[in-house]
Amino acid sequence: MNKIENIRTILLSADYGDEKHPEILECFPNGPKRTIGLVEVTLENGVKGYGEGYLGVFAPKVFKSIVELCAPYLIGKDGFDVLRRYKDLCSVCDYWSLQGAARHTTSAIEIALVDAKSKTQKCPAYKLFGNSSKKHIEVYGSGGICDTKEHFIEELELLKSLAIKKYKIRSVPNDIYKTAWVLKEARKYGIDVGIDMCQNLADPPISADAVISYINSVKKITKENILFLEEAVGPMDLNGFKKLKETLKIAICGGEVITTPLEMIQRLNLDIYNFVQPDASVIGGMHAVKEVFEHAKTKNMIPVVHAWGGPVAIMANYHVAFGCNGNLVEFPMIPYKLEPIMFGDQKVIKDGKLLRPENPGIGITMNDKIEKDFSFDKESVYSCVVVDRGQPKDSFWKEQA
Repeated sequence: MNKIENIRTILLSADYGDEKHPEILECFPNGPKRTIGLVEVTLENGVKGYGEGYLGVFAPKVFKSIVELCAPYLIGKDGFDVLRRYKDLCSVCDYWSLQGAARHTTSAIEIALVDAKSKTQKCPAYKLFGNSSKKHIEVYGSGGICDTKEHFIEELELLKSLAIKKYKIRSVPNDIYKTAWVLKEARKYGIDVGIDMCQNLADPPISADAVISYINSVKKITKENILFLEEAVGPMDLNGFKKLKETLKIAICGGEVITTPLEMIQRLNLDIYNFVQPDASVIGGMHAVKEVFEHAKTKNMIPVVHAWGGPVAIMANYHVAFGCNGNLVEFPMIPYKLEPIMFGDQKVIKDGKLLRPENPGIGITMNDKIEKDFSFDKESVYSCVVVDRGQPKDSFWKEQA
């Protein structure tokens, strides 16, 4: 009854932001449309589970190929023994992709199995990961990819309408006056600001010394606190993260690109972060995120899940956060047309907090109509080779301050 009957890939493409949004101009050369990669697992009992791998945003055809490679090794096996099935996937993929692309894909299959299992048991997925009594978790608004004062204010007004008190912006070292302006403007709303320096995408990434100089320059303009500093140096610059943590009085965080819980735990043991940001659609699925939470607890740390994928990835991360007693989750602010359709009433923010989803499984809606209406567009692929779009020089923000 619980055996896996079928596994298939679903690629969906939908409108994302608008053609003038800075992230679209930087990373979507073919316009404001984004693709996600899903896996559908069907059990013999007819229940279907859905998972998402972040790879689908960047390389959807590669994602599909890896799913097709893995599927025959799982068909006919017990879909409820999720950890055993994940070991099967590792046996298929680890030799040629111990880290990286395969992990994104096996993450999707693991999430789909969790979804199918919890649907069969008629319980929300978070109940498979702990007995948390939390009915809500605080959210932070994840946006700040803005070129104008008006755009920032638009996002701050959205946060105000939802009573959200934390806001993440994207900045780099030549954004000194821009950062200071946002910090001061957000304070008018009673909102604290964290900074994502996006060095997981930089080539070459900046040095810890450059980050420290940038922060000190911002502090000369405004005394407003910075909530956290995310991905401030390249993902392999472990000494750089450690130097920032030891030098700056700001919470240092990162880890969204890490594809195994083992590597995340090794970094936790090196004490280079104040908190980590695992993503179930990247690191090996929902059980892998739970493993990170459990180890972080021994370090008196509570992870903050990364949630910048599509609806399935976001809900998977939210469920683990509830099951593992998370205290903060990410709320992506760029509108994505699939989100309200697939979330339904399961992603509700009230008084600045995410209400606990209660539908069986991870709670997303998926059907033939969605698959037809949002069929895959091969041109809708995220490019990590960021386009120089000629954004305003920092002097612009000095004049605005």
